[in-house]
This record gives sequence, C-alpha cells and structure tokens, in this order.
Amino acid sequence: MSSGLVRNVLLVSLALALVAAFFGLGLNQYLTLAFLKESREALATAQAAAPWRFAAGYFLLYVLVAALSLPGATVLTLGGGALFGFWTTLALVSFASSIGATLACALSRTLFRRMMTQRMGPKLTAIDQGIRREGAFYLFTLRLIPLFPFFVVNAAMGLTAVPLSTFYLVSQLGMLPGTAVYVNAGSQLGRIESLSGIVSPELLFSFALLGVFPLAAKRVVAGYRARQARNARSGPNTSKGDAP
Repeated sequence: MSSGLVRNVLLVSLALALVAAFFGLGLNQYLTLAFLKESREALATAQAAAPWRFAAGYFLLYVLVAALSLPGATVLTLGGGALFGFWTTLALVSFASSIGATLACALSRTLFRRMMTQRMGPKLTAIDQGIRREGAFYLFTLRLIPLFPFFVVNAAMGLTAVPLSTFYLVSQLGMLPGTAVYVNAGSQLGRIESLSGIVSPELLFSFALLGVFPLAAKRVVAGYRARQARNARSGPNTSKGDAP
C-alpha cells in the first residue's frame, strides 16, 4: 500500500470518527437556536469566568464544524454575537470559518483530486488553467452570495488547482459581509424565533446584487480596456490619413 493511500485512509478514518463522535455523543442537539436561547445565561456565566479559555474553545469548535461541514455554524455565529459582542465575534468567526473552509478544501483535494485527474484528464487541465486566471475572482463572487452552500464551495474548489493561500485570503474577504450580518443578528438573539428569520428575501436579493457587482464591474473594465486598445491602434492611422 502506497504512502499516499495510507494517508488518505487515515484522513478519511479521522474525519469519519470525528463526525461519528459529533452525532454519537449528541453534540448536534446543543447547536440549535432553541438550546442557545435557553442556555444563554449559563453560557454567559461560563464566558465571564474564563473569557480567554472560553473564546479559545469557541474558536476551535468553529474551525472543526467548518472543516467537517457539520451543522451548527450559523448557531455558533449567533451565539458568539450574543456572548462576545460584535467586533470580537466578527474577528473570531472570520478567521475560524476561513481556516475551517481551507481545511475542508485541502481535505477534498487530498481525497478526490487524483481521482478527478484520472477521470477527466485534459478537461481538468483546461479547468485548472481557467481557475489560475479567474479563480480568485469567481471564488470571491461565490463567497459574497450566500445562496451557494458553504461546504459545496469548499469541496468544489478543492478539486481545482487554486492555491490554498489564495483560497484562504479570498474566502476571508468574501465571507466577511455575510459573517457581519449573522454576528449582528446574534445581538438580537432574544427576538429571533427561527434561523429563517435572519435572512429576509430583501437581504438575499441585496447579497445577490453584491455578488453580481464584481462580474458587472469586470465587464465594464474589460470593455473600457478594449475600447482604449482600439483607439490606440486607430490613432496613428487616423493621424497619417489626416496629414497633408
């Protein structure tokens, strides 16, 4: 058995063990809006007793949830907003979610990239070339639009050749507006009755416009550059034709 195969087996085993432990121990029942609202005072007491340790545990739990695509990231974000306040939670969640997303991307690449290369061959090479040119731009757009599931973007980008450093930085910036919205909602925790109450149709439409804006802006810039290039080429010809 090759070292690469052994590594993949170990990674799969570890990931499956963590997911099994999460559900087997019933931890998923604690990452619900109802439990969060019921336990808010107890959590606030624990956070006040050991603020740094509590924040570190929160950060690591968020990274784990994001890396393994476990349910509960939204509730964790809301809880952070209620317990730590806006700016502290924004920093914690922004870094934790980006690190977790990058780990998920790396896991997808490690487990499935070789299989995709063997199956798609030259087609994947062409995709990789496009990703190298435009990958950061389109990833940024995907991150801005919350209609695209978090885990789907992580897994799909893991099958491409986008550098993990680029993936991390773009994710950090692209997810920041959405993170801010959910963190701010956490401060209104007592008035939120369901997760669907956080995102209104108007808000989703606003995010969609925000995601479309980079595409529209790129088209405008490309059109402007093309027009400038045409003018530069036609300029000398025009001056020659006008000369006596």
